[in-house]
Amino acid sequence: MNPLIRELAEQCWDQRLYGKHFDQEMFAQLIVLECARVIADDDLAKDCDTFLMDSYAKGMRYSTHLIKEHFGVEQ
Repeated sequence: MNPLIRELAEQCWDQRLYGKHFDQEMFAQLIVLECARVIADDDLAKDCDTFLMDSYAKGMRYSTHLIKEHFGVEQ
């Protein structure tokens, strides 16, 4: 398993009264947020010094918004 996916999955284990519980909804949300973070943190989008690059950065920010909205994930 990909180390990042393993790390996200480990965050989703919860100790309950009757044993461990894996929070599937939290896992899905963490994956969506990680995907959106990768787009938002794109280095090319951060170095916008031309009109074309500014448009690219806006598109990346909008893509991040669309992914979060599509899956109903806020943050």
